[in-house]
Amino acid sequence: MPEYEPWEYTLYIPNDVRAVTVARRTLRLILTLHGLIRLTDTAELLAAELVSNAVRHTKGPAALRVRWSAGVLRIGAWDANPEPPEPPGELDMLGVAEEGRGLALVKACADLWGWQPLARHGNRGKYVWCELAAA
Repeated sequence: MPEYEPWEYTLYIPNDVRAVTVARRTLRLILTLHGLIRLTDTAELLAAELVSNAVRHTKGPAALRVRWSAGVLRIGAWDANPEPPEPPGELDMLGVAEEGRGLALVKACADLWGWQPLARHGNRGKYVWCELAAA
């Protein structure tokens, strides 16, 4: 399938830290099959941070959404907590801190990121996303 054809996948995940590894490996497979191997390492890091936040900071289900359109890869994680994510700090100021690195990494590595309220299947929540341009 040509790289310019749009596509989208959604992976529904339980509230379980093992879901982060499942999401990373699934994303790697999707990108490899679509000929986007050059984006894989960065995309995996971004997806792991988003899914990790969704699983660690909420009690309910979550979902990873991956979309390719017009040369841009959008990676997003939905979770059942409607509260906005904590604003990311500056990556170089966080040092070896365990907490607060996730969105700072996303902000540093992605071309664009954001969040929006989003309800799924009657669950209020939020969708945190980031984008990587292929070029």
